[in-house]
Amino acid sequence: MSLQLGQTAPDFEQDSTEGRIRFHEWLGASWGVLFSHPKDFTPVCTTELGEVARLKPEWDRRGVKPIALSVDPLDSHAAWAGDIAETQGHRVNYPILADADRKVATLYGMIHPESDPTLTVRAVYVVDPNRKIRLVLTYPPSAGRNFAEILRTIDSLQLTDNEKVATPVNWRQGDPVIIVPSLSDEDARARFPQGWETQKPYLRVVRLPS
Repeated sequence: MSLQLGQTAPDFEQDSTEGRIRFHEWLGASWGVLFSHPKDFTPVCTTELGEVARLKPEWDRRGVKPIALSVDPLDSHAAWAGDIAETQGHRVNYPILADADRKVATLYGMIHPESDPTLTVRAVYVVDPNRKIRLVLTYPPSAGRNFAEILRTIDSLQLTDNEKVATPVNWRQGDPVIIVPSLSDEDARARFPQGWETQKPYLRVVRLPS
């Protein structure tokens, strides 16, 4: 059965480029992004892992720890890291799980036999500090991921965890948001004294203070 939003992310222990990792312990009080790539020394994956390294200040600002996975062994990861640094201009600065026994890939449903029974798909799991799965994305092996979208979604999750709002289509930090329908106008006035625009009774748009 596939993992679903709100479920506790399965814990695991596996070797990585930064030593043996116990996932829940490694996560600590941070958010996590666990993402799999089909195979080392492949072109799309090389660009992706370089991009995740480049985005380190963005992950840090949000309290997020990225962690990658493939079914290749540690020595392969170590050799490939040099290619990533050379071609992408950024050295890998997060752990890459060496899931040669496919333990984690199986636990998280990262191998789709109808796609390829030997490789992991491009799966993404965003996990919050309570170890709950908050986002699941699956890309085909041929399509590189949009990590700007993953960051945007984490921004939305972190905002809406603390405010009685939801984020509309194509939302970015600083854009207006939507007051959740479960909040009455009376309660909304106390929470949003700056006021809002009522487009429909169920569609109330508010701009939060910066």
